[in-house]
Amino acid sequence: MADKIIVFIDLEATGLDTSQCDIIQLAAVCEEKVFNKFAVPHQHMTDSAKEVTGFRVRSGRLFRRGSLVETVPIVDLLTSFIDFLRSFRDPVVLAAHSVMRFDAPVLTRVMKKHHLFPQFQEVVSGFLDTFLLSKRLFPNIRGYSQVSLVSNFLGKSYDAHNAEEDAKMLQELYKVWRPDESKVVANTFKVNEKYFY
Repeated sequence: MADKIIVFIDLEATGLDTSQCDIIQLAAVCEEKVFNKFAVPHQHMTDSAKEVTGFRVRSGRLFRRGSLVETVPIVDLLTSFIDFLRSFRDPVVLAAHSVMRFDAPVLTRVMKKHHLFPQFQEVVSGFLDTFLLSKRLFPNIRGYSQVSLVSNFLGKSYDAHNAEEDAKMLQELYKVWRPDESKVVANTFKVNEKYFY
């Protein structure tokens, strides 16, 4: 794991049902390299997703907190994400908070739906779940939400549920934590479609 490149990701979606939600925003950060794209969803957003993310769809266009957001078709978002990951020399580990409960199942399903899963598997070797990692590293702290952890370890608040900001903050947290390799390995899962169905 020591030589593996970790790319911190986050996605915003139309809801929490991993079997059907649409991706609205996908962001990834690795050191100074940043990927951030938006797509107009085809599914209706749940009220809680609208509330939490600030996204709304009006007349086929995407807005966040009242501002128009530039979007691309979902296939373009996914292929450009794969191209971004391909820019690293080896397959990467994707790290996200609760990746096994949400981001990995959604990404896997959507990549398969658009016939991109084989290309995705070529550029991603595993998923690191930073929620599970934080619980293993710090068993006695009060809250494990990313907002709580950022407040606790970095002493700041931020624009949560903006995927780019979430990914950047997660990278900052990871740098502060400096977890040893055994704990990282214990919370890293292979990319395998059987996990998610």
